[in-house]
Amino acid sequence: MAGTPDTGRPAELWAALPAEVARRIRPAELVAEVVAEIQAAVPEYAGPLRGRVGQVLLDSVAAVVRPDGDHATRAAALRYAARVEHAEGRTLDALQTAVRVGARVVWRRVSELGRGAGVPTAELFDLADLVFAHVDALCATAMAGYATAEGLDAVRGRRRALVRLLLAEHPPADIADTANAAQWPLPDEVTVVLAEGSEAVEVWAAATDALLDTEGTQACLVIAGQSLPPAEGLVVVGPTVRTADAHDSLSLARRAWGLARRGVLPDTGVLRCADHLAELLLLADEFLLARLADRELAPLAGLPPRQRERLTATLLAWLRTTGGTAEVAAALDIHPQTVRYRLHQLTDLLGDRLIDPAGRLALEMALRGRAVLPAR
Repeated sequence: MAGTPDTGRPAELWAALPAEVARRIRPAELVAEVVAEIQAAVPEYAGPLRGRVGQVLLDSVAAVVRPDGDHATRAAALRYAARVEHAEGRTLDALQTAVRVGARVVWRRVSELGRGAGVPTAELFDLADLVFAHVDALCATAMAGYATAEGLDAVRGRRRALVRLLLAEHPPADIADTANAAQWPLPDEVTVVLAEGSEAVEVWAAATDALLDTEGTQACLVIAGQSLPPAEGLVVVGPTVRTADAHDSLSLARRAWGLARRGVLPDTGVLRCADHLAELLLLADEFLLARLADRELAPLAGLPPRQRERLTATLLAWLRTTGGTAEVAAALDIHPQTVRYRLHQLTDLLGDRLIDPAGRLALEMALRGRAVLPAR
């Protein structure tokens, strides 16, 4: 038999097996036997096993007892299984019992094969000691994985609290202490991003160290850098602001989200508030905008619908240009003489407001607002 192994490494159990025993072990058969006995002995792993989660746990334990695996794979599988148990809100009892049951099956098979191969009893006792050490090391690995998950879970909880404090209208004065506890040093500036909630967004947030809150109707991220989450649907990027003003970035992003859902702004891909500040300002107070539109366009209200539509289109084109008849005619694809005729009508209706800078601004705001406001 091989020399005394390092019992802190479970893989050494398999390296210590006599060559004849190792040659007779059939990994697939051993794993199948382990899985069957675990399901019979551990109620939590019996039956349908709650679908994917249960299968993950069984696959992890199976990877641990495979004699043809490597130490790193076994340790990673067991740590992952421990994290799954933690995510399911359970203790390690079932997983540790499963490991012990698996080890018992391994020892039974090794003992049978060893006796059949004529391995001396003293060597079999040494192998039994290795199996027990094997179990202890595996359980220690599972406990380490579970403790890591607990630590990460605590940090995630602190970060969820931090993002809500950051986005409050009046963040607390000691928010830096909360940020330190959440292992997220406060930057000078942040950007608030709203996105369609998805697993890809959560993975991206974890990979980029962005703060994430998924409690609302959209995933809300607080980002310190310039990168953005994957655009699976709509991603709204608020303005970059001082960290103390994160609430303002959130408010504008929410307004942009609502306008996108109404079709006023683009409703797929990345929507940057900085590219639509005029629309966001114009629609900041829709009640006031509606009153402005009613007042400014009142002289046109009594016209027949088709005439009113033609005149408002001509007026908006004229306000948007430098005022040249040819430029308006090209924009509307009509004859310049038609433009002159309509402008004469508009002058009769609106008077000096067409040449007064404040009046022109109010008219353009009214026309743009009327185009996007809900019909009343």
